[in-house]
Amino acid sequence: MKSFAERVAAVTGAGSGIGRALAVALAEQGCHLAIADVNGVALEETKGLIKQSNIKVTTHVVDVADREAVYQYAKDAVEQHGRVNIIINNAGVGLAASIEKMRYEDFEWLMGINFWGVVYGTKAFLPYLKQSNDGHIVNISSVFGIIGVPTQSAYNAAKFAVRGFTEALREELDIEGACVSATSVHPGGIKTSIARNSRFGEIDTVNATRQADAVDWFEKIAMTTPEKAASVILQGIRKNQRRVLIGPDAVLIDGVQRILPAAYQKAISKLMTIGKHNFRKKIA
Repeated sequence: MKSFAERVAAVTGAGSGIGRALAVALAEQGCHLAIADVNGVALEETKGLIKQSNIKVTTHVVDVADREAVYQYAKDAVEQHGRVNIIINNAGVGLAASIEKMRYEDFEWLMGINFWGVVYGTKAFLPYLKQSNDGHIVNISSVFGIIGVPTQSAYNAAKFAVRGFTEALREELDIEGACVSATSVHPGGIKTSIARNSRFGEIDTVNATRQADAVDWFEKIAMTTPEKAASVILQGIRKNQRRVLIGPDAVLIDGVQRILPAAYQKAISKLMTIGKHNFRKKIA
């Protein structure tokens, strides 16, 4: 797919962050849109940012963890646009908690959105993408789908799963010789609200302070804007890339994992231990 002009793209999580930036960027390149988010108000704000009068934009309030809702979204998008060429399964949430203290309800909440939402979006839209004779599936994983990180086990589990799911999907489409392709996307730190909107483990005075510090730290080190991330993703579709890394931090992390596939864990453990020690001194 060398051009997005007159194509139709469905984008989940389009109410903010990378999803919103993708919607705006696609519209600027002549692509019609069926944008979805669980937050209807935010979705209308995204629609309001799209100024191209020749672009048809439909909005769909969807909880991607709801299989029936996602299948209805795919059906409605095709009915309203006539076809769909691209599905970008972008909707995602965060959860920070140790495995020992993490609640099953929070784990299931995250997996429902970050993993099952990708599965539902892929399977619901795939038949329609094949009918378009020119389709592409983009599934958003993460650098945390490349390395494991303490307190991010649920997020790691979902994003590793998205990576494996998408790589297997791409291989199946290759074998089939299908008119549809697939790309796994691995963003590093992106300047979005995901950290601020994440769920955290048990909240007491100490953990609340740790939570605020973690959010501030993430927002300071996030290196890439949503607009830049959207540009890289669209380039990845044009080049039919199997894997897309977003940001210099993602490239570095991917390189370290390739060189030190097991030893990187020791380095992370040491850094986290030092950080925990410094935090204890701070609140003492």
